[in-house]
Amino acid sequence: MISGGGTGGHIYPAIAIAQEIMRRNPEAEIMFVGARDRMEMQKVPQAGFPIRGLWIAGFQRRLTLKNLIVPIKLMVSLLQAVFLLKSFRPNVVVGTGGFASGPLLRMATLFGIPTLIQEQNSYPGVTNKMLARGAKKICVAYQNMEQFFPKEKVVYTGNPVRQDLLSLGLESKNALAHFDLAHDSSAQKASKRGLVLLVLGGSLGARRINNLVAQKLNFFKTHNVRVIWQCGAYYYAENKDLTSQTTRVVPFIDNMAMAYAAADIIISRSGALSVSELALVGKPVLFIPSPNVAEDHQTKNAQALVDQDAAIMLKEAALEKEFEAVFTRLIQEESYRNALGTAIKSTAMPDATRDIVDQLSALSS
Repeated sequence: MISGGGTGGHIYPAIAIAQEIMRRNPEAEIMFVGARDRMEMQKVPQAGFPIRGLWIAGFQRRLTLKNLIVPIKLMVSLLQAVFLLKSFRPNVVVGTGGFASGPLLRMATLFGIPTLIQEQNSYPGVTNKMLARGAKKICVAYQNMEQFFPKEKVVYTGNPVRQDLLSLGLESKNALAHFDLAHDSSAQKASKRGLVLLVLGGSLGARRINNLVAQKLNFFKTHNVRVIWQCGAYYYAENKDLTSQTTRVVPFIDNMAMAYAAADIIISRSGALSVSELALVGKPVLFIPSPNVAEDHQTKNAQALVDQDAAIMLKEAALEKEFEAVFTRLIQEESYRNALGTAIKSTAMPDATRDIVDQLSALSS
């Protein structure tokens, strides 16, 4: 049984783990458990796995009447978890974070079913910290997680990532053609080939990053930088007219391997899975953490790489004053770009999914 959801950062690692289990053992039975009305109820079936929903919800950070019903939802979800565990009878239960993993792993522990937690971030969420005492193993993506979890349970595996990123071998020329950026403008022909910037704000987009890019398009053009800009579905309508000969604005990039192959420099949020993917890609990254996440974990994720001289980070509040200077250095100093790319590549853990399933196999045997 696997539970994780609420955001892609919890869902996609869970799906990757399930896919590796099925690759090894096609006869395995896997059941996902999510929270009703959350995105996992759509994403998991799309990946080919069954899912059941609990009536669970988290507390709102602001005062609201919805918080009054949360304890009732929790009690109902605990009972639902008992029913699912009794009917499915799993050998092992995995939690990747999110509301639903709390009741399921808690009840699994009470019934003596071994549980494994997969923590994606450098600063764990509340649910995983609460479940740590009962878990048999805790697979983490960052060093020094013993400050949050029992040392004897922690296994440093990294985060599961998409399999297509494990064999990036595309030529940049073909990747640029994919985005219709293969033909240099007359200004670019007069100088050396311009660098390509890939901008990622997540599948839904990031308003502050989008505003930054829109404001800096002339700056990029002046410095002979072409832009592949994933602005997000929410923001495509207001930005699509900014597409030009040197800028491609898209709501979502389906072929990320192609986008990474085309890029020389990347601007991204610093969600845990983004950080893990970009380590595999091995190109210079400027992280702009979202300030609107629990425990400010995106800043902590990025800072862990900055401390190793493996990435650059600018907080949203600093963009107005510092962005152009920081980005100009990236453009002008090839050795600086190469050093950042080499350093972030050294942090990659391409065997994370395999290692996590190894831990699961040991628990279930």
